[in-house]
Amino acid sequence: MALDQLPDRARIDARDKVRGMTLYAADFQFPGLLHAVLVPSRIAKGKVVHVDTAGALAVPGVLRVLTLEDFPKPNPDFEAPTAEDEEEEGEEGYSVPPTVVDTIAYRGQPIAVVIAETLEAAIEGAEKVTGEFEEEPFTVVMESSDAHREPDDHEIVVGDAAEALERASVIVDEIYVSPTQHHNPLELLGATAVFEDGRLIIYDTTQHTMGIKNAVAASLWIDPARIDVKSTSVGGGFGQKAAPHGYSVIAAHAAILTGRPVRIVIPRGHIFHIASYRPRSLHRIRLGADSSGKMIAAHYIAEHENSLEGGLSPAEYHEGTPRLYNIANYHGGGIQVRLDRPDAGFMRCPFPHQACFAFESAVDELAYKLGMDPVALRLNNDGQTDPLSGKPYSSRFVAECITEGARRFGWSRRSHAPASMTMPDGTQIGWGMALGNYPSPMSPAIATLRISANGRTRIAISGHEMGQGIKTTIANVLLQGLDIDPDGLEVIVGDTSAAPQHQTGASCGTAGCVPATLKAVMRMQAALRDLLDGRSVPGNIHRQLATVRRPYLQVEVSEVAPGQGAEAIEYLRVSGDGATGPEYPDFTSMSWIAHFVEVRVEPTTRRIRMPRCVSIADCGRVISPRTARSQVHGGVVWAFSAALREATEIDPRYGGYLNCDLAEYVVPVNSDIGEIEVGFVDKPDPLANSAGLKSLGEVVMAGASAAIANAIFHATGKRLRSMPFRVEDLL
Repeated sequence: MALDQLPDRARIDARDKVRGMTLYAADFQFPGLLHAVLVPSRIAKGKVVHVDTAGALAVPGVLRVLTLEDFPKPNPDFEAPTAEDEEEEGEEGYSVPPTVVDTIAYRGQPIAVVIAETLEAAIEGAEKVTGEFEEEPFTVVMESSDAHREPDDHEIVVGDAAEALERASVIVDEIYVSPTQHHNPLELLGATAVFEDGRLIIYDTTQHTMGIKNAVAASLWIDPARIDVKSTSVGGGFGQKAAPHGYSVIAAHAAILTGRPVRIVIPRGHIFHIASYRPRSLHRIRLGADSSGKMIAAHYIAEHENSLEGGLSPAEYHEGTPRLYNIANYHGGGIQVRLDRPDAGFMRCPFPHQACFAFESAVDELAYKLGMDPVALRLNNDGQTDPLSGKPYSSRFVAECITEGARRFGWSRRSHAPASMTMPDGTQIGWGMALGNYPSPMSPAIATLRISANGRTRIAISGHEMGQGIKTTIANVLLQGLDIDPDGLEVIVGDTSAAPQHQTGASCGTAGCVPATLKAVMRMQAALRDLLDGRSVPGNIHRQLATVRRPYLQVEVSEVAPGQGAEAIEYLRVSGDGATGPEYPDFTSMSWIAHFVEVRVEPTTRRIRMPRCVSIADCGRVISPRTARSQVHGGVVWAFSAALREATEIDPRYGGYLNCDLAEYVVPVNSDIGEIEVGFVDKPDPLANSAGLKSLGEVVMAGASAAIANAIFHATGKRLRSMPFRVEDLL
C-alpha cells in the first residue's frame, strides 16, 4: 500500500470530547467506590519517628489509614527486562516508585494514605494525620554552597574544539539559563483501581501502562498476568506521566486490602512536590567561526539540578546541538547538581528546548559579531552528514525549512541593525529566527485488526492517546487503505489487555504505531484477496464479508525499527520497552524545524508581544495534517510560555514550591498568542520507516524560545540570556 497525500481528516475522538463523553482515569464509576488521599510530609528531609492516625480514624467515613507498615517490601526477584538492562551490569531488582515512606528525601513525600467512603471524609482525615520527625539539613537550590556538583562521566567529543577555538576569528562565550518548570497538564495525576475475582484492573493517567503494570506487580508481589492497566485517553502527559508513580501502587494496594474500588487523585499543589519537572539548567557555550562565517568549533558545558540519585544525564543536551550544523570540532560535557528535591524528568522537548535556546542564541550572537544575516549564517553551515556518527542523515531538509520560512515571513524586508524597526508610537519591532532539531526514534509495535460483517472495525495497537491525535493518525491510515465504514471504526490504545503497550514519549509513538498500522492494512488486503479468491463481490469490506458469510476477518502484525530483531518485540511484550534511535545501523534520523518570530516591545510598559510566527518543519511524511498542525501550534505556544511566562519558584527555607497552582504559575492565555503560520516540507523519509514519517511532537518546541530571544534583541538591542524574559529585564 502506498501512502499518497493523506486527507485533512477531523479528529475521530473530537465529538466525544466536546460532548463530555470521553472518560479519563478519575471518571470511571463503580459501586462502593472509595477515595484515597495522601498525607504529605511537612519537612524537606529527615526521618519519620511516628505517625499519629487516631484523629483521622475518628472522622466519620474514614475506613483505614495506611502507613509504611501496611505495604510489603518490593519483590526483589521480579524481572521485566528492558534493552537498557541488558547493557547495564550490576543492577539489583526491578526499580519501583516509592509509595509511603519513613525516610524523607524531599518535602511532600507521602507518610500515610487515608481511605474513606467520600472524598470529603478522606481530605478531612488526611488533615488530621500528624507526624513526628527528626529533621536534617537540606539543600534545594543550585546556587547553594552546599549543593553537590557532580561531573557527568559521559562527554561528547568530535575533533579538537580547544585547538579550533584558538584559531577562530570570532568567538561567542556566554552562559544561558533555563528555569525550573512544571508540566501542569489539565488532567491531574490519578488512578482508579478495581480488584475482583483475583484480577486487578487499574484505570490510570499514564503514558506507560506496561510500566504501571510491572511496578504494581513488583511492589505487591502479584503475577503481571493478573493485572490490566487501561489509559485510553490522557488529558495531557508531556513526559510527567511517562514513568510509573507511587500513587498507582497505593490505589491498587488499597483496593486489594478493602475489597472495593479505590480512586486517588493528586491535587495540583501536591503534584508540584512529588512529580518530575524540567530542571533549572545553565549552559556555557563557546562558539567559534572563521572570517567567512564557517562555524569551526563549539565547547558546550550544561549543568542542571536533580535529586540526589536521579538519572537524566546532562549528556543528553548534546544529542541534538552537534547535529544542528556541520561543525567539525565539538566538545560537550555536563554536571549534575544534586539537591534534596524530587527526580528531574522529561518535559516536552526535554533537552533540545533548553539546548536550542542556548545554542541558537549563541548562533545569533555569532551572526552579529560576524556582520552576517542570521539566515545566511545558518545556510552557510548546513551539512548532510552526522558529525557524531559519521553516518548520513536519513533525510535533512533544513535549508528548505529556512528558505520557505524566510519567504513566508518576509525576511528580506528585515533591517539588520538592532533597534532599527519602530512603529510611529515608538513600539519596537524585532524579527528573529532559530533552528531546532529532535531525534526521530521508533518503538516496536503490535497491532490486531478485525473487520466485521456487521459494519464494525476494531484495531488494538501499541500506543497512548494524550491529546496528540494518535487515534486520528491511525484512523487516517486505515481509511486510506481499506474501504470500511468510518463510523464503525474503534481504535484501542493504552490498554494492556488489548495489546502490549510501549512507553509513548520522546516522539516515538506515531513512528511505532503508523508503520504497524500500515502493515496491518496490507496484511488485511492480502487476507481479503485470499478469501474472495478472484471473485468480484460488490460493496465495501463489511458488505463483502456478509456476502460470503464470513463474520469477521482478523490479522495480527508486529513492526520494529530499522536494525532491530525479534528481541525488540519481546521487550515490548514484557516491559513496554524497545524504542531505538536516532542512530540506526546505516543512518541517523532527526527531525528539523525553523521558526521565524516577530515581537513588539511597547515603549512605556516594555511589555513583549508576539503578533506572528512562521514555523516550517521537516518531519518526513505528514500522516494527519490537522493534528500535525495542532502539534506545531502547541509547541510554539509552549515555547512562548517558556520564554516569557513560566518559572517554578522554589522556597529555600522550607524546601517547597511557592507558586504550585495555576493562579501563580504563569502561563499564556489565548489573547497573548498571535498568528502562527505552519508549514511542512512533507517529503517522505523511506529510510526511517515504511510510512516515511519522522518525529514531530517534540521538535515543534525546539528553537522557538531562541527565536523569541533573538527577536527581542533585534527589537531592543538588549540580549536576554536567562528565561523567562520579563518586563523588568527591559527597563
